[in-house]
Amino acid sequence: MSDSYQAIYDAVRSRIPSCDPNEIIRNAVHLDASHAIACFQQDFSIAAAEMQRPSVLFRPEMRVRPSTQEWVVSYSGVNGVGKTPDAAMRAFDKAWITEFGK
Repeated sequence: MSDSYQAIYDAVRSRIPSCDPNEIIRNAVHLDASHAIACFQQDFSIAAAEMQRPSVLFRPEMRVRPSTQEWVVSYSGVNGVGKTPDAAMRAFDKAWITEFGK
């Protein structure tokens, strides 16, 4: 450090005697991970629920009807039909639960 810088530093430090740079940095950069943890837990719960859907567990066959451009999902005599793959899978899930229960 140069002599003039040290003198200025010492003068400022003498005016702020209780200054603890570590405490100031800790307070300024306070990281609270509780929100991130809660978001992760919620995302994990959603993913776990999605993995229990019949359309995920049984991996039914999916095809598109060329004549109507509708998607058809079928497995073990249970079918789901929809305008999108997602709609067809959800229709399959509903039909499966209606047929076999949860």
